[in-house]
Amino acid sequence: MNIDYRKPLPGSKLDFFDTREAVNAIEPGAYETLPYTSRVLAENLVRRCDPAMLTDSLKQLIYRKRDLDFPWYPARVVCHDILGQTALVDLAGLRDAIAEKGGDPAKVNPVVPTQLIVDHSLAVEHAGFEKDAFEKNRAIEDRRNDDRFHFINWTKTAFKNVDVIPPGNGIMHQINLEKMSPVIQARDGVAFPDTLVGTDSHTPHVDALGVIALGVGGLEAESVMLGRASYMRLPDIVGVELTGKPQPGITATDIVLALTEFLRKERVVSAYLEFYGEGARHLTLGDRATISNMTPEYGASAAMFYIDEQTIDYLKLTGREDDQVALVENYAKHTGLWADDLATAEYERVLTFDLSSVGRNMAGPSNPHARLPTSDLAARGIAGEVENPEDGSMPDGAVIIAAITSCTNTSNPRNVIAAGLLARNANQRGLMRKPWVKTSLAPGSKAVKLYLEEANLMSELEALGFGVVAFACTTCNGMSGALDPAIQQEIIDRDLYSTAVLSGNRNFDGRIHPYAKQAFLASPPLVVAYAIAGTVRFDIEKDILGTDQQGNPVTLKDLWPSDEEIDAIVAQSVKPEHFRKVYEPMFDLAVDYGKHINPLYAWREQSTYIRRPPYWEGAMDAERTMTGMRPLAILGDNITTDHLSPSNAILATSAAGEYLAKMGLPEEDFNSYATHRGDHLTAQRATLANPKVYNEMVVENGEVKQGSLARLEPEGKVVRMWEAIETYMQRKQPLIIVAGADYGQGSSRDWAAKGVRLAGVEVIVAEGFERIHRTNLIGMGVLPLEFKPGTTRKTLGLDGSETYDVVGSPAPGATLTLRIHPQAGDTVEVPVTCRLDTQEELSIYEAGGVLQRFAKDFLEAEEVTQ
Repeated sequence: MNIDYRKPLPGSKLDFFDTREAVNAIEPGAYETLPYTSRVLAENLVRRCDPAMLTDSLKQLIYRKRDLDFPWYPARVVCHDILGQTALVDLAGLRDAIAEKGGDPAKVNPVVPTQLIVDHSLAVEHAGFEKDAFEKNRAIEDRRNDDRFHFINWTKTAFKNVDVIPPGNGIMHQINLEKMSPVIQARDGVAFPDTLVGTDSHTPHVDALGVIALGVGGLEAESVMLGRASYMRLPDIVGVELTGKPQPGITATDIVLALTEFLRKERVVSAYLEFYGEGARHLTLGDRATISNMTPEYGASAAMFYIDEQTIDYLKLTGREDDQVALVENYAKHTGLWADDLATAEYERVLTFDLSSVGRNMAGPSNPHARLPTSDLAARGIAGEVENPEDGSMPDGAVIIAAITSCTNTSNPRNVIAAGLLARNANQRGLMRKPWVKTSLAPGSKAVKLYLEEANLMSELEALGFGVVAFACTTCNGMSGALDPAIQQEIIDRDLYSTAVLSGNRNFDGRIHPYAKQAFLASPPLVVAYAIAGTVRFDIEKDILGTDQQGNPVTLKDLWPSDEEIDAIVAQSVKPEHFRKVYEPMFDLAVDYGKHINPLYAWREQSTYIRRPPYWEGAMDAERTMTGMRPLAILGDNITTDHLSPSNAILATSAAGEYLAKMGLPEEDFNSYATHRGDHLTAQRATLANPKVYNEMVVENGEVKQGSLARLEPEGKVVRMWEAIETYMQRKQPLIIVAGADYGQGSSRDWAAKGVRLAGVEVIVAEGFERIHRTNLIGMGVLPLEFKPGTTRKTLGLDGSETYDVVGSPAPGATLTLRIHPQAGDTVEVPVTCRLDTQEELSIYEAGGVLQRFAKDFLEAEEVTQ
């Protein structure tokens, strides 16, 4: 620790590290030109970096250089139960491996404080119009997830530094925003900025508070948990100046969907964005959080806002202690992290976005960056002639799911209150939801229900079918539950174009529900309106939703509440005591670590949820030759982690469904792919199991055939993907995947990398990678290679009958050779870029993965101490 810069923090009993002095000692006046992100990263270096590395590391920030890796030590790790549980399953398996080699398994613990929130496992089996839906859904969640919850409960006392928030309490990102992040930490007498990584791509939600929070894969999180620095090169830090003021009636959802389209077009992939300007001052902290939450949808790594009066007001609103609020303001103003102190910050690139240009928006029908102005529904071919079948059957474009869900919107009181007011106005005019619409309200925090009740709006939402079904991710994560069997059968029999409308952040094909052919993102009040309309063929801005008691037509503008009314209700009804009532008992966690607990987990042999991981055997233990590889799949652009390892409900006809049936599970308890990721035998069968995937090796009548399919080579036989994987595993055949641009978009899903590695995939060669998935691949020992500009699978004419070799030694940024051997013709040699971007990544890759590297280091250290 570099003690020279440790000083007393004025107005406090704490010390701080004077980063301004450290930076300006190298280059006078440089600190005042640094962006917010660089100031926080610099503080982390001054406080934690090896003194021998400090000057060179700070120069990377000062001179905007990108030729040296420097360490970053996040203060916390936050996990949801799916990736958090699988990370802890990995650590439990690591303990077994350490014990078998003679090491002490009890010494394998997270070094960094780790918070696990159970929020991803609840499915909406009982809709919001059913009585006691919340209690019924929770009972099903407990029954289905008994094995998982048994393991999670063991981790609470088996591992040091692990806190668990049990199911039924909210979503990790919203709890992080409303309670867990102190914004400024105080540990061991030192104040410093809160920083974290989280096992979900939406971890940047809390960037709205000025907290650097990155979404990472479970494997990278494991590395951070175990005390290793997260090495990085200086990221692209892009200033986004917000101008203007939102128009009346425009929600934060409308703004973020417009921003998502804009920023995707501006190519901000992997960048750290800093939002500032007069427009930012017009946004509440809830509005900012909606924008930061959707960071992965526009492809960035972080979406920062400065600390200012809005931050302080929000901390007070959510019941933070007075001393903590005072510390945040004092530290930010003293160290140059306050908004006014960043007027001199300089950016290498600045984008400008006018908030006043935003109209009412949705996104869809398949991607969150596909903005869909509600004024253009007919022109875009979405809205059309509305069917009203007299026999009560569903119309074309039927909305089968309407869900107010996800931390993206339910952490924003204005959005939730707006939905309640629209519901009240609809009830007053006698409007009702259509009977085929499965409605639900799943806030990310229990405080939402309290302030809706305070505003007398909870009953209004319930009257339209939006009763609380959970405090969990639900529909946004594909956990939308079963449909009414009669409705499902009608969709099948009529091959009906059925859809979902949700206030979430993801609407990829196949994600929301197997029978929702497409899905649209919308603000909470629009979700309520679509439940009344019952079809996306409805022109929501123009068509008549119904008639009131006097026979007058009612349209959306008749129901939409004014901004003044929304703001008045928020001011009257959202109170600090709501948050204190929720969070004070939730975080009263007195856990007795290690007492009477075996440091080795007693694996349940018949479990389909939790199984000892296989990372020291099979494909993972084999030498990676990178020769004679056959393609498992040739894929196009924008392949998401949902394509690679879906998270939604498991169908009986799938490979995973057949396996679970063989294991004795009744179909009603198959649960989701996500919940089974602690058992590799189930999770492996999810590899490329999305029915919406297109493997370009599978062609029928000149067209690529959609489905979880592969072409087994050299036979040339088309089979189900899992059948191909099983066959190749038996043959010990090394594999490769070839893909297009933006490979690995979407959720930070470690099984998207684990599944392909366990199948025997050694290399992925693509036109480009999303950041989180690339690091997950490396964490599993898979080599990411990137085609040079102008070279693609299409320019090379690849059809999947080839075999492939990689020639050269992997190194950061090195050019290697991809040698392609076609069935007939000459061998082709193609230069490719090695996407091991840092020496740390090379070290992990050479060890075979994160866990293998840790085990090696741990055992070597044990030998030294012995």
